Amino acid sequence: MQDNLVALVSGANQGIGLQIAKDLTAHGYTVLVGSRNLEKGEAAAQEAGADAHAIQLDVTDQASITAAAERIRKEFGRLDVLVNNAAISHAGESGRSLQEMLESSRASVASLDEVRAVFETNVFGVLALTQTMLPLLREAPAARIVNVSSGVGSLTLNSDPSYPYRAGFGVVYAASKTALNAITLSFAIELEATNIKVNAASPGFTATALNNFEGTETIEQGARNPVRVALDADGPTGTFSGPNGPLPW
Repeated sequence: MQDNLVALVSGANQGIGLQIAKDLTAHGYTVLVGSRNLEKGEAAAQEAGADAHAIQLDVTDQASITAAAERIRKEFGRLDVLVNNAAISHAGESGRSLQEMLESSRASVASLDEVRAVFETNVFGVLALTQTMLPLLREAPAARIVNVSSGVGSLTLNSDPSYPYRAGFGVVYAASKTALNAITLSFAIELEATNIKVNAASPGFTATALNNFEGTETIEQGARNPVRVALDADGPTGTFSGPNGPLPW
């Protein structure tokens, strides 16, 4: 049995996921760096620290998820924190500007294939990975599930005409984060009598490949709120927060 607390971060081979892995390693965790491509994951794990280990993980592939869970139980014997970070912003051509992504995600023109592809990772992938890891998390003394969300998914904010990002509320990425928030709250309600806290944490508008690096916050700044929530063993459950505090659902 591993003495260190163990955290699994999906989509951790780059961007905010890699920074979350680095930060949790720095806090004494053994961190499992989830990556679809194992070689990229191994390079990221080396960068993240001595207590980081690559694990092949494609959240859209149940066989990959199941194999990851079996490996975690066999090699590490525990899982204390699950950070559902893996996400895609679109399924179109790479290198599109943020404006182009927003235009193509409008409800009137969005490709159903693109909506399905984004939901497959951002919504169904989170549901599948969380369901599969739950038996391990139930055995932890104080487990946490952190779903990396976004303020652009807030129905409350987007229904306010003064919200500055309201025009970008499309049915691809933004709606996938709304659905992710619903899944977060559903798990939190079901598990509130257990030892598992379930929260959604937004990194803020961070410059990553997700938005063609057009965000305003650095990767280091973006990781802070998800890491804060992941480390808070005594904190609340069923919350949605951003870098500046609580966010409305």
